[in-house]
Amino acid sequence: MEKDMIEEDARFNTPLLVITEAFEDLADSLKPRWQKRSEIGRNDVISSDGLRLDAFCSACTHVSVLFGCLGFAFKFAEMEYVSKVRDLVEASKTFDTLHNILDLDVMNGTVKTQGSYSRNLRRVRLGLDLIRAIFEQFLMTNDNYSLKDAATKAYTQVCAPFHTWAVRTAVYAGMYTLPTRDQLLLRLNETDQSVEKNMRRYMEASRPIIEYIDKLYIDRNIKLDW
Repeated sequence: MEKDMIEEDARFNTPLLVITEAFEDLADSLKPRWQKRSEIGRNDVISSDGLRLDAFCSACTHVSVLFGCLGFAFKFAEMEYVSKVRDLVEASKTFDTLHNILDLDVMNGTVKTQGSYSRNLRRVRLGLDLIRAIFEQFLMTNDNYSLKDAATKAYTQVCAPFHTWAVRTAVYAGMYTLPTRDQLLLRLNETDQSVEKNMRRYMEASRPIIEYIDKLYIDRNIKLDW
């Protein structure tokens, strides 16, 4: 009986569920601001104070587990993502919001400079969107559509346009090392039913966060083609 309770608790606190709930909290923090803006006829999603950088980083730190579950194919993405999140965590000790770090780089003319906060945020945003796209494709899979096909399509859509030829070649070659669908479920400690529910929850929760980050750049006349 006790063993069953422990196993059930472990299932309840899966990595995917932790990530999903973290991003749902972030998404929920945006909703009241949207409602207040709509009441006065404004189209802005966020009020002037913006999304807190420390809260954003806290949610993002959990996502690296998912890259690890995908294995060698996404090792580069994992390393880049973890590095950028770590830099933003350090920035959160000085800056309060995502607005602050972009405004600093705009003022200094370092938005696209290697290692700048704005560039790091852009790369983290791509990582979040890549996971969303992989989940989307994963839920469309069937016996004739492998995880490799799903991940390849997601990577091609989200990250490939911004990676060098060498990185793209390495990623596509590594797709053959991806786990099977059943192996991924095992690594995530999920069932067919729970993984679909939690993936859909992440997809829904991450979308407004991704759109919010994009809007930060667009509002400052920064194109998203890099």
